[in-house]
Amino acid sequence: MQNLKNLSRFSAESVKNEYGVAIGGGGPTGLMLAGELALAGVDVAIVERRTSQNLVGLRAGGLHSRTIEVLDQRGIASRFLSQGQVFQVVSFHMTPLDISDFPTRHNYLLQLWQNHIERILAEWVGELGVTMYRGREVTGFALSDTGVDVSLSDGQSLRAEYLVGCDGGRSLIRKAAGIEFPGWDATTSWLIAEVEMAQEPRWGFHQDAIGIHAIGKVENGASARIVLTEPQLRLDSEPTLRDVSEALFAIYGNDYGIHSPTWISRFTDVTRQAAAYRDRRVLLAGDAAHVHPPMGGQGLNIGVQDAVNLGWKLAQVVKRTSPESLLDTYHAERHPIAARVLQNTMAQVALRRPDDRTKALGDTVSELLSLDEPRRRLVAEMSGLGIHYDLGEGHPLLGRRMPDLDLVTSNGQLRVFTLLHDARPVLLNFGEPGSFDITRWADRVRSIDAEYAGIWELPALGAVTAPTAVLIRPDGYVAWVGDVTQAGLADALTTWFGPPAAA
Repeated sequence: MQNLKNLSRFSAESVKNEYGVAIGGGGPTGLMLAGELALAGVDVAIVERRTSQNLVGLRAGGLHSRTIEVLDQRGIASRFLSQGQVFQVVSFHMTPLDISDFPTRHNYLLQLWQNHIERILAEWVGELGVTMYRGREVTGFALSDTGVDVSLSDGQSLRAEYLVGCDGGRSLIRKAAGIEFPGWDATTSWLIAEVEMAQEPRWGFHQDAIGIHAIGKVENGASARIVLTEPQLRLDSEPTLRDVSEALFAIYGNDYGIHSPTWISRFTDVTRQAAAYRDRRVLLAGDAAHVHPPMGGQGLNIGVQDAVNLGWKLAQVVKRTSPESLLDTYHAERHPIAARVLQNTMAQVALRRPDDRTKALGDTVSELLSLDEPRRRLVAEMSGLGIHYDLGEGHPLLGRRMPDLDLVTSNGQLRVFTLLHDARPVLLNFGEPGSFDITRWADRVRSIDAEYAGIWELPALGAVTAPTAVLIRPDGYVAWVGDVTQAGLADALTTWFGPPAAA
C-alpha cells in the first residue's frame, strides 16, 4: 500500500512548477538520475511522454557488472537480482567471454528485460518522492542566467535551475540546445518483432549470406522475439507484419505462420555522439548523448552510469556546495567512455558482415579472445569494471572503482558499498585512527577508520599495493589515495566536494 501511495505521486498534476533540476525522459537514465538527485536532497521532476511506465517492444536485455555494482552502492541491487537470470559471460561478436574470475561480487551479466528494469527503478524513485509529469513532453526551453524555463506539450511550463535531456537518440532537448551530434550514418538495418507463431521455428541464431538472425522465446512462452538482418538498408517506412513474413521466407524458407504481433520495429547501426554533454544549464545523458547498435548490450548500462556520474555533481552545484565548473568533469569523464563503446559496437557490426574475408577476420578475433589477457581487457571494458577516469598520475586506484571490501570498523564489519547507500563521499583511513583531519569538510564527507587484511585487486590489473587511505566519491570512484601524510588531500576535497567550511 505504501508503494501505491508513493507511486500515486508520479501521476499527480502540477503541485508546483519550480525545481532544482528538471529531467526530460523517464527511461532508465532519467530514473537513475532522479534517484541520485533525490538522495542528495535536490528537488527534481521528470517529464515523461508515456502515461505509465509500461514499455512496448524489445529494448535492452541485461545489466553488466559495473551497473549492478552501482545499484548495490545504493542498496537496491537485490531488487533486480531477484527477478533476473545470471550468466557469467559477456559476449563480443557471438563469442562468450568468461567473467567468473573477475574480482567483484557481481562477476556476471544479469539477464533482465528493460521493462522490468524500468519498473524497479520507478518504484525506487517513487519511494524517494520524485515528481513525475506523465503524458507530457518537453517542447522547448529558454535559458537565463538563473535557470531554465521548460515548456511542456500540455501548455504548462516548469522552472528549474538545470535541465537534463534523457529523452533518447532523437532528443529534442539536444537539438533545441544546438548541440551537434556527429558520427556515422547507418549501413545496415534489422527487423525486430514480437509475434505469435503457428509452427515451431528454428530457435536460436542462424547465419547465412545476408547476415546473422535470431528467433527466441518470450518470457510468457506464447510468443517469439525475432531479429532479422535485412539484405539492404531500409530507412523509408515503419515495418509491417508482411515485411517480417517475407523476410522469414527469404531467410528460413518459412514464416512459421506468424500472427498477432505485439510490436514490430526496425533498428540500424547508426552511431553518433554529442559533441558536448553540457551547454550552460542544459546537460545530456544516455541515448540523448550517444547512440550505437545494441551489440554487447552496453547502451542502457552506460546511460545509467552517466546518471550516477552526473547526479552527485549536479546536486552539489544546485546546493551551492561546489562551483559550476564541477559540471565540466561530467563531459571530461563520460565522453571518452561512450566513445570507446561506439568503437566497440562498430567493430562488432563490421565483424557481422557475411563475406568470407570478414569471416576470416572474425575467426582470428575469436582466437585472440580465447587468450587470457585479451579476454580480461575486453571484458573489463564491456562490463564497465575497467573504467578509469583520468585524475592524474598516482596509485593505480586513482580514478578507478573502489573495490567492495569487507571492512572492520568500530561499528563492526561493513561493506564499502554499504557506506555509499546515501550517495555521500567517504574517506577511509586504514592507518593510525584519527590521523587524517577533514574537520572542515565534515558536513559533506564521512570519515571512517577501518581495517582490511585482504588483497587489493582490480579487474584487468590484478593486485595493487594497499593504500593508507582512500577518498571515495559518491559514484564509487577513488578521488585520492593517501600514504602516511595528508599530501594532496585538501586539494582533492576542495576539487570534488567544494571549499572548506570556515574555521
